[in-house]
Amino acid sequence: MSELSRVPVTVLTGFLGSGKTTLLNRILTEQHGRRIAVIENEYGEIGIDNELVVNADEEIFEMNNGCICCTVRGDLIRILGGLMKRKNKFDAILIETTGLADPAPVAQTFFVDDEMKGSFSLDAIVTVVDAKHVWQHLETSSECQEQIAFADVLLLNKTDLVTPAELNQLEGRIRSMNATCKIHRTQNADVPIAHVLDVHAFDLDAKLEMNADFLTEEVPFEWGGVFDLEAGDYTIKCAPGPDPTMDLLVAPLTDPAAYDGARKAAIVDFAGESREIKIGGVVPADDKVATLVFAEGGGEFTLRIAQAGTFAIFTQHHPTEFDLAIIRGGKSLEPAESYEYAHSHSHDQSVTSVGIVENKPVEPRKLNAWLSDLLATKGVDIFRMKGILNIKGTENRFVFQGVHMLFDGKQDRPWKPAEDRRSQMIFIGRNLDRNELEEGFRSCLA
Repeated sequence: MSELSRVPVTVLTGFLGSGKTTLLNRILTEQHGRRIAVIENEYGEIGIDNELVVNADEEIFEMNNGCICCTVRGDLIRILGGLMKRKNKFDAILIETTGLADPAPVAQTFFVDDEMKGSFSLDAIVTVVDAKHVWQHLETSSECQEQIAFADVLLLNKTDLVTPAELNQLEGRIRSMNATCKIHRTQNADVPIAHVLDVHAFDLDAKLEMNADFLTEEVPFEWGGVFDLEAGDYTIKCAPGPDPTMDLLVAPLTDPAAYDGARKAAIVDFAGESREIKIGGVVPADDKVATLVFAEGGGEFTLRIAQAGTFAIFTQHHPTEFDLAIIRGGKSLEPAESYEYAHSHSHDQSVTSVGIVENKPVEPRKLNAWLSDLLATKGVDIFRMKGILNIKGTENRFVFQGVHMLFDGKQDRPWKPAEDRRSQMIFIGRNLDRNELEEGFRSCLA
């Protein structure tokens, strides 16, 4: 398929609170004549970003299972696969990643999957950087570093919050990490659309030069094996491991050569709903991911094979971490073939999210007092906060966003007659105390 017939894709990335949603809203409201399909990925237990995006004709698809580079990548492939069937409905695709995502595996999707490569062209990775707060994460967050290093276009945003000298110092630091990206200095992500869309800036050769393993596919499982199994029951035995659960997928193969197709399908399946199975439960051989749940002492499960054949088994963790074994007649079976998949991307485990949903209206004076104290005492650990509030005595939604000690809120559109007037807010940061945040917010209720 020629370059002109492929749909251009822009990946919008940047650390938490950098201004990605502001830029997205600018793109969606600009009179550029393009029909854009938007794919959003959120980090957090409740989804808010879709509510913060302006009303537009564009279609918005939301993924909020977590990091787009891990199991959510299956969701990305599934959504893109659906969009391929409706090419006449849009001119471009914009993927907004979570602020904790490494953009490289997202970009990789368009080069390691033949179907994706044939239908889409990666136009650019656009990274938004918070000029005031990025120094707090630049040396400690691998995600922040990767977002800058992989940028084709970089918006140095919130320039009004720093001095010219600080801005020059930051741009010099960014240039030491990425000498080739185009840098635009912005306030409120205000940039001509021509600087971020249809720029034809993604250079695969340059990315491979920076990271020779760029096209080494990352998948949401660490091991795959091929087994020839007779009909009947087998025992899956697990010893204690680093997790209280283990996801696995058992997929029948039409022939041993079909493993590669099963591996690609498994990437999508691992992103979907899994079947939870307790100790002693039965794992049927089909195309659904099973989550084995066991106690500290491990556990045993039954693998039921209805019809003899060749099967691929994929496991979330490497079997050696759990001493996982498939046993029949007292004998542990060995796979005819086995494959290991390294997963190099990891997150700071101290960074978590706390979501709060409340139907009762909020008293504004109490809210102001609580937020002022919270940001003064815990602001350094709050990377991002955002939400929609039902304020007592008002007919409009109140929308707010915050980064560390900075807070910005405003009256939004009126609540719709049939709309559930509930407050929703999300905090993302380091060492967050869920109980303290929930109690503090509920002390503000009218």
